Amino acid sequence: MNESNGRIEYTIGNNTYVIPKSSVLKIDVGQPARVPEAKSQGPAASQASPDDVPKVQEQIEAKGDLFARVIHDAQIDVTALKAIEAEGIAEQSAVANFYAARFEEKRNNFAEAVRYLQTALLFSPHHVILLEHYAAMMLQLGRNNEALVYAERAAHSGPESAEALGLLGYAYYRNERTRDALSAWKKSLALRPDDKIAALLERVQRETKAEAEFRQQESAHFVLRYEGARVPDDLRSQILEVLEDHYKTLQSDLGSAPRNTISASLYTEEAFFDITQAPAWSAALNDGKIRIPISGLTHVTPELVRVLRHELTHSFIAQITHGHVPQWLNEGIAQLEEPKSTAPVGPRLASLFIAGRHIPLNQLEGSFQTYSIGEASVAYAESLAAVEYIRTSHGMSDLAGILARLGQGESIETSLRNTIHLGYAQLESEITNYLRKSYGA
Repeated sequence: MNESNGRIEYTIGNNTYVIPKSSVLKIDVGQPARVPEAKSQGPAASQASPDDVPKVQEQIEAKGDLFARVIHDAQIDVTALKAIEAEGIAEQSAVANFYAARFEEKRNNFAEAVRYLQTALLFSPHHVILLEHYAAMMLQLGRNNEALVYAERAAHSGPESAEALGLLGYAYYRNERTRDALSAWKKSLALRPDDKIAALLERVQRETKAEAEFRQQESAHFVLRYEGARVPDDLRSQILEVLEDHYKTLQSDLGSAPRNTISASLYTEEAFFDITQAPAWSAALNDGKIRIPISGLTHVTPELVRVLRHELTHSFIAQITHGHVPQWLNEGIAQLEEPKSTAPVGPRLASLFIAGRHIPLNQLEGSFQTYSIGEASVAYAESLAAVEYIRTSHGMSDLAGILARLGQGESIETSLRNTIHLGYAQLESEITNYLRKSYGA
């Protein structure tokens, strides 16, 4: 990447991009997502972070051909499942329903997965793997209190299960019981090393150390944490007012709202980067908690308002999609809600699309956090262009509909086709036409 004459020039693959430096001074980081191994059409999942549910045991072994009886021809055989239950063997019925739940869970159809897990637990209420999966599912759905009940039951049923203790730690963390979370994770690691649990433990320890002397202030939907002497009263009140106002806007725009109180923490620049390990170009982070550096601020600035709106949007999107959302859509909607427009970079962006030198959307499904500032600026600009086109041409209700369908387990390609009737290729063509018409390139 080279910088000269107020411009940033850099290369992605075989393409060279140039964009004004003034347009990339601040980029806000949303909830991270895993970079796809290939050009996946499905929604990206999250990287390891305190908001990412630890894995639980994948499978329960059963005698005979039980799995093949329940799952075949790429679907659940409901008739066979009922026949298995009619045989009157509780453990077999529990496992059969577990197989059905796992099938739906892998399709991100959480509502059906929960229904099958509930049935499985009726047949085997103390089965540790069933309890783990149910607790994990409640966490995915944002039902944190219920998740903790089942995570505690799982840990009680399997006190030597590293998975159960790891999950219990996460449930504690999501319920603001940080000390209990750290204790559970340490016990889990003592039973079995796990890189993800170790990363969670290290990160939350940094957070706990940094926030040891923090105070908190609450509003209807938020808990604001801050270092008392560094955050003026007026600034705190203004931040909560901005968040509450935009909460109402997002609820109207997206048709849904987070189930739980949203945590927001205010840091010095040094503490922010120490805790989050975010790239240097970050202005904020949302990893399940909104984290914002505010060094030197005494009142809410227009830039801080945009950052707060951006990061709060990520909280809404995470709730609606259960974290299964491509990053271009996640970041595009967050920018749209700031609000931000493609106008400052429109002509250059139009030229990129018209020349076919843009980054394909299916390569923007994963995290932008490993990008350089130049690469990230193009990724964010393209994300905004895609979402801006959809809202302009199809309406905000269709953007909300795409998110809802992702939350129901559809892939991004299927969600797009079922709402705006466009796949990726057609969408990119329409974005190109939109930019050409808007900016005359």
